[in-house]
Amino acid sequence: MMDKAKSGRVLLKMLMCIGFIAVIACEGITSREQVFLNKIKEVRKEFAPDKRTVLFDVHVYTDRKKYLITGESNSAEALHALRKELKESDFDFTDELRLLPAKTLGDTVQAVVNISVANLRSNPKHSAELATQATLGTPVKVLKKEGGWFYIQTPDKYLSWVDDGGIQLMNSDDMKAWQASSKIIYTKTYGHSYANEAKDGIISDLVAGNVLEVESATDEFFEVSYPDGRKAFVVKSEAEDYNQWIDQMNPTVEDLVSTSKELMGVPYLWGGTSTKGMDCSGFTKTIYFLNGMVIPRDASQQVHTGKSIDSIQNFEDLEKGDLLFFGRKATDSTAEKVVHVGMWIGNNEFIHASNMVRISSIDPEAYNFDEWNRNRYLRTKRILKEKDPDLIDLTQIPLFKE
Repeated sequence: MMDKAKSGRVLLKMLMCIGFIAVIACEGITSREQVFLNKIKEVRKEFAPDKRTVLFDVHVYTDRKKYLITGESNSAEALHALRKELKESDFDFTDELRLLPAKTLGDTVQAVVNISVANLRSNPKHSAELATQATLGTPVKVLKKEGGWFYIQTPDKYLSWVDDGGIQLMNSDDMKAWQASSKIIYTKTYGHSYANEAKDGIISDLVAGNVLEVESATDEFFEVSYPDGRKAFVVKSEAEDYNQWIDQMNPTVEDLVSTSKELMGVPYLWGGTSTKGMDCSGFTKTIYFLNGMVIPRDASQQVHTGKSIDSIQNFEDLEKGDLLFFGRKATDSTAEKVVHVGMWIGNNEFIHASNMVRISSIDPEAYNFDEWNRNRYLRTKRILKEKDPDLIDLTQIPLFKE
């Protein structure tokens, strides 16, 4: 490896994870080197266009004689394409690109969320932005470790950091055993698991969508175990056998509306995707998850799924359960920007997380007319029963069982 600290050396740094090139150079970039950097940029654009779901962090160091290409990605296709492009160049370079998961993890490259709601951060520290959440029982991919933090990918492909108290690491055999076990899903908005059937002590809190391994059942309780081995009791009327729940899953638009209204008043929380608090897309994501479907995390991702219904405020074409997207319209100089999402519930109303989960109307005569959002309405998409590679139907693609 070249000594990057020596004077006179030039640093060409491609920050592909955030989508732009930053150059620090005492002599500037030559046209030949710009072609070299453009190859990296083109690979990023094709294979890693969304930094939220694909990590592609590539750096180039040079002394104008040799080049060091270093960085990491969780996409084998992206690294393969990059290496192919670079080998076709006439640069003499050293390849130190790394494919995640990191080898230092050994065979523990999987995990299951071990607490009711794991807060997933944009960086490995508690003061970092809350990027998203994952609920108890969610299986995740583990990509690397930094101190007491793990870089993970959730089933909706979102990349983020979780502290080591939020997950239980597993190897492939552990994961197969966990997936093969009998489970329950917690269906009440909020509650607890207990130390015994007398409810003498609390083991942890629970939120809707939590999945736990079940050991046995009595008339009133499920005896469950957590991924880390803790034992607890869950009130039977607050949960369902997971297999029965998913096998009977055939959601209707009325089911979506009913679920959404059970979350009325839940406070807004940037990055939240649970009944403890949720942002706008976390709310729509939770509605669909509780009806057997995993949809993308953010509004700007959700808008690219499903079937297009309307973009001209022709609201009579909408059906209950459709997702309405709001934001900034495209202009000659700026692209469309989706910043908010809600769900249509009929009667000219939509339900959304804005300060809290609330119902608003697009009717100017209604008491709950939402002029702000009507004025920034962009489009409506239908995702219930739609086939889309970014929509996971839990009845067809199991996450919690083999």
